[in-house]
Amino acid sequence: MTTGRFWPGLILGLILLAACQPDVESEGAADADGANAEKAEDDTPAIPVETSVASRGDIYAMYSGTAPIEALAEAEVIAKVSGEIREILVEEGDDVTSGQVLARLDGDRLRLELMQAEANLRKLQRDYQRNVNLKKRGLISAGDFEKIKYETEALEATYNLARLEYSYTEIKAPIDGVVAERFVKIGNMIDANSVTFQVTSLEPLVAYLHVPEREYRRIERGQAAVIEVDALQGKEFQAAVTRISPVVDPATGTFKITVEVSDPSRQLKPGMFGRINIVYDMHAQALQIPRGAIIDEAGETSVFIVEDEKAVRRVITTGYAKNGHIEILGGLTGSEKIVVVGQTGLKDGSKVSIINVVEAEESSASNNTSE
Repeated sequence: MTTGRFWPGLILGLILLAACQPDVESEGAADADGANAEKAEDDTPAIPVETSVASRGDIYAMYSGTAPIEALAEAEVIAKVSGEIREILVEEGDDVTSGQVLARLDGDRLRLELMQAEANLRKLQRDYQRNVNLKKRGLISAGDFEKIKYETEALEATYNLARLEYSYTEIKAPIDGVVAERFVKIGNMIDANSVTFQVTSLEPLVAYLHVPEREYRRIERGQAAVIEVDALQGKEFQAAVTRISPVVDPATGTFKITVEVSDPSRQLKPGMFGRINIVYDMHAQALQIPRGAIIDEAGETSVFIVEDEKAVRRVITTGYAKNGHIEILGGLTGSEKIVVVGQTGLKDGSKVSIINVVEAEESSASNNTSE
C-alpha cells in the first residue's frame, strides 16, 4: 500500500520538472544574448574624427558682385583745327595735367591771319582814338563816331577769333590723367575734329554694379567695399560706395551703384575684372565655427560634438558666413569639441576617437578673426 501511493506522486513530480525545464533554458539563453550584445557593443570600433573649437572674431555681412574696373574720367583729345603735326611732346603712359600741350601743328596760315587781324585792329584803334578827340571838340557827328566805334569792336572780335584759332595749333590735354593712346605721328596731316590722343584718369577708378532691388535697403552711400582682382593674384583694394541710383530698372529689376577705389600704386588698370564685396553689416566678436562642420538634414542645421568619447548631435542656429567660417547664434556655448572631419558617418551616440590635438587648435582658433 505504501509503495502504491509513492509511484503516482513520483510520476507527477517528474512531469512538473519536465514542464519547468524549457523556461530555465529560455532564461539562460536570454541572459547569454544580452551579454553578447553588450560585448558586441563594447567591441564596436570607435570612429576616428577630427575636432575643433569655436572661435570669436568680427564677421561681416556682404553683398558680392563682379564688374570691370573703369576710369572715372577719360577723354578723346580732338584737334580743333586742321594742319600738319610738327611736334609730339608726350607718349603713351606719360602723366599729363589739364591744359598741358601734347602736340603742335604747323599753324603758319593761322599765324599770318592773326598778324593781319592785329595790324588792322591797331590801325582802327588809332583812328578811333583820333575820333574820340574830335568828338570832344565837336568836330565829328555822333553818327560817324558810333560807326567807327562799332567797326573797332567788330575788328577786336575778329582779332580775338584769329588768336583763338591760332591757339588751337597747340593740342592740349582736357583733363588730368595718363596718355592711354596716341593716334597721330609727326608729319601727319589731320583735319579738324580728328582724334589725336586718349587721356585716361587713373585716380580714382570706379566699378559699376547692378544690384537686385531686394538689396536696396542694405546698400548705402559711404559703405566700405573690397575689390579683389584675379589679374593681380587676388590682391584686395579698399573701396567705398560713392553713388546709388535712385531708380530701379524695370527691365532687369536692378539698380546701379558706383564703387570708387583709390590706388596710388597704380596696380589697378581700367579694364581689369574685379570681384567686389560691399560690407553692409558687422557683428563684433561673433562665435564662429568652420563651415565644413555644419550638417543640413531634414530641415535642421546641426553639428556633432564629442562628449565622453561619444558623438552628440546638437541643433544650432547660424548667422553670417565668411572665409570658411559661419556665425553661431544659438546651440553652442563655445567650449564644445566640434567634429569637423568624419561627421558624415556619425550617428547620435556613436563612439568616436579624436585623432587630432584639439588643445593646439584651441590656441590658434582663439586668434582667428573672420573678415
